[in-house]
Amino acid sequence: MNPLLSFIARRFATMLALLFLLGLAMFGLMELAPGDIVDQMMTQQIMAGAQGEGGGQKVAGAKDSQFQEEQMAALRAELGIDQPFYIQYAKWLKRVFINHDLGVSLISRAPVGFLIRSRLWNSLLLNLISLVLITTASFALGVYFSSKAGSRLDVGVTFFALFFNAFPGMLLLILLQLFASVTHLFPVTAYPDFPFAAAPAKFVFSYGRHVFLPLLAAFLGGAGGTMRMIRATMLDQMGLPYIFALRARGISERRVYFNHAFRNTLNPYITGSANLLAGLFSGSLVLEIIFAYPGIGRLMYDAVLQQDINLVLADEMFISALVLVGMLISDICLALVDPRIRYGAEG
Repeated sequence: MNPLLSFIARRFATMLALLFLLGLAMFGLMELAPGDIVDQMMTQQIMAGAQGEGGGQKVAGAKDSQFQEEQMAALRAELGIDQPFYIQYAKWLKRVFINHDLGVSLISRAPVGFLIRSRLWNSLLLNLISLVLITTASFALGVYFSSKAGSRLDVGVTFFALFFNAFPGMLLLILLQLFASVTHLFPVTAYPDFPFAAAPAKFVFSYGRHVFLPLLAAFLGGAGGTMRMIRATMLDQMGLPYIFALRARGISERRVYFNHAFRNTLNPYITGSANLLAGLFSGSLVLEIIFAYPGIGRLMYDAVLQQDINLVLADEMFISALVLVGMLISDICLALVDPRIRYGAEG
């Protein structure tokens, strides 16, 4: 069997094991959380009834209390949350792998797969744009300032890169939203208030204006660290003996930079790209909450607050699988870019 294919097969087996343990842990943590979705539904029902009676209070008798307990027990049995978490997890796995069904949301009763698909494209689009911007700018600035090492401009850019890399992302998002609210130059939300099908051209322009500040926050937080890594790698490569040998052979400085030193900077970036993608998705959770962006992170946040276990588990498993697949792709790309790397039988 091809060594690379053998490596991919082993990584897929490891990914499945990690996802299995993650799902089990998620069910266990939701079990440890105080209360459950039935308690929330009953509380909301009582509050709605109190408001319907003009805010008056009604003291329930023993029969009413017993009836409520029976209702709650019946509802827990109907939703399947009256059983231990490992039995719930086993039933969920059976439904996913045998029936190919992620179940329904315990709150909206809508199919979980439909809810994820309706938000997935929004999150993927936002994070892919962020990844492309961060990658392009980081390589351009990192390579350029490696040739200007020690200059005042290099010191100033490095300082700001460190500053924004260490700056709390949540605070930066809040400050940018306050800036939008005060100046009215940009919307305070990150998504247009009309669908793409209504006016495609207008939607694209409006979408770019809405996501400008969130993308700026993601760029400032992610480009600094990546740029410094590429700059440091380029400086390290330029001091190696093979660079002096290339220069001694009369090869132009441009070819030394881009055909030789630059190529070797791809290795650490490809290795860290999966972590960068994971950081973007985890950071987009806060972004989607603050800027009211209808993505999968906000969907999971609402599901956790409502203790909608089916939706929480499907969201978390999907995001984790996406990160693991990204790590696998980065390893494969690393083997394709660097001919020195071979995935043999020992892994």
